[in-house]
Amino acid sequence: MKEERRLWTRDELILALNLYLKLPFGKLHSGNPDIIHLAQIIDRTPGSVAMRLNNFASVDPYHQQRGIGGLPGGKRQVEPIWNEFINNKDELLFESERILAEKENVAIENKFAEVLKGTENLKGEFKLREVKTRVNQNVFRQIVMANYDNKCAITGIDISDLLVASHIIPWSKNEKERLNPENGICLSPLYDRAYDKGYIGINEKFEILVSAELKKKSKKEYYLQHFNLLIGKKIILPKKYYPKKEFLGFHLDVIFRK
Repeated sequence: MKEERRLWTRDELILALNLYLKLPFGKLHSGNPDIIHLAQIIDRTPGSVAMRLNNFASVDPYHQQRGIGGLPGGKRQVEPIWNEFINNKDELLFESERILAEKENVAIENKFAEVLKGTENLKGEFKLREVKTRVNQNVFRQIVMANYDNKCAITGIDISDLLVASHIIPWSKNEKERLNPENGICLSPLYDRAYDKGYIGINEKFEILVSAELKKKSKKEYYLQHFNLLIGKKIILPKKYYPKKEFLGFHLDVIFRK
């Protein structure tokens, strides 16, 4: 049976969404190795996978706001999956990784062995929750890293091992927005920690703010070297999902040390 007559299954569409979220818009083409890999494991052509990813672009509000429509032809197929992601990111992202591991013929525990260290002896529902949380945190990191082109939004450092997917609203403060790409900023560890603890902030103009508490250290060498240069500077904006201004406002109101 020819591929164009094969309806896309829900599992295949979920895998396409998973990849869509991990790739910048400019890389949704059939020559991308990640698209080729997905095509191979679901027995599709790279062209058809690329088309589905562009269908997701057509329902992504970010691209709609930019006036870029993607490919609207398959909108009816992808829109329910997109809406499911928006309404239940926690469940759908984990399901997508479970399906992907299954298609790659590897147990999800083995695929994520590094991030799941310490869960080996956990049991039952507690283990499932912990596995899901860690897998989803890993996926969130991949999405945020791709969104910032694998560069720190403050320094431009582009070594992935030295980068963190920092939450604007902390993980513990808002369950619904934990995995929202608009709630993530790619930062190097020093600035991730400084942001997490409120020593620096980012306003709605994407300008970096240095807290009054941190400015008390203005004569210290480390302040001059790492923080003085931030005043009046803007973050490097991401490729796709900008930090949501509502989330930045929450951080300034609740966490930032004014």
